[in-house]
Amino acid sequence: MKIPFFSKKDFFSPAEKNHIVAAIREAEQQTSGEVRVFVESRCRFVDPLDRAAEVFWLLKMEQTEARNAVLVYVAVKDRQLALFGDRGIHEKVGNEFWNSKVAEIISQFRREGISDAIVKMIGDIGAALKYHFPYNGETDVNELPDDIIFGR
Repeated sequence: MKIPFFSKKDFFSPAEKNHIVAAIREAEQQTSGEVRVFVESRCRFVDPLDRAAEVFWLLKMEQTEARNAVLVYVAVKDRQLALFGDRGIHEKVGNEFWNSKVAEIISQFRREGISDAIVKMIGDIGAALKYHFPYNGETDVNELPDDIIFGR
């Protein structure tokens, strides 16, 4: 299944995009884990966690060596958010971690705006990944692209 991409509608300014990508790179410099951000306008008729899982598999994020990739999924217009962590990181942090982070970011959306909240979320995810999967300069490689993926 191919992910449809939208071309005209951008949710972030160039500065906001750069800030999010910089946060991903900073987080990944401290861990062997991988973080990706997927943004689309709507998530109708599907639970956002189910959609995040679908996108996770479509992007082949389960192919990291330590199974420690995390997807930040945002449906902007529907104000939906989900975090999907692969088996390696999920076994370390559990459902309570993901649920608390989703609750935090939703409240931050209202106070700080979407891009700043995503940057904070990436930092929190990066800290958890660093704790459980610290960076090893001799063996770690960037297994997944750091760019934001924009869906439909």
